[in-house]
Amino acid sequence: MKDFDHMPGHLARRFQQIAVAVFHAEANALGFDLTPVQFAALSAIDSYPGIDQAGLAGVIAYDRTTITGVVDRLVQKGLATRQASVSDRRVRELRVTALGAKTLKEIEPAVRSAQALMLRGLDEDEAETLLGLLRKAVEAGNDLSRAPMRAAE
Repeated sequence: MKDFDHMPGHLARRFQQIAVAVFHAEANALGFDLTPVQFAALSAIDSYPGIDQAGLAGVIAYDRTTITGVVDRLVQKGLATRQASVSDRRVRELRVTALGAKTLKEIEPAVRSAQALMLRGLDEDEAETLLGLLRKAVEAGNDLSRAPMRAAE
């Protein structure tokens, strides 16, 4: 089994390595210290103000036990807040701060550039085909993941 370029797992892992490296390079070039997962979490918190950590983990398909560290870093950087829910004090609601909203707006060019760089070897039709096939494969395998994507409640 030496033919790695025909193994979807190998190709997916390599593409993930490339995607993370490109995201870091583009974000760092604009002066942002944000990982792809932190960006996804911050974007989801912005989209679902008041979401709790379990809900956030589901929305971005991230492990529930390690989402705490991601949220901790966003809070430490002043990009998000974590407050006890009025209706259930065991639940911590997440919200984007003013700095977090500013960061999301200002990092957008880096995110767009990173997405384009990840697909730079493809023409527009090929990129759309790849994205469509990736969505289809991810949706079909979602329940096989340790951290399946879940809709926000």
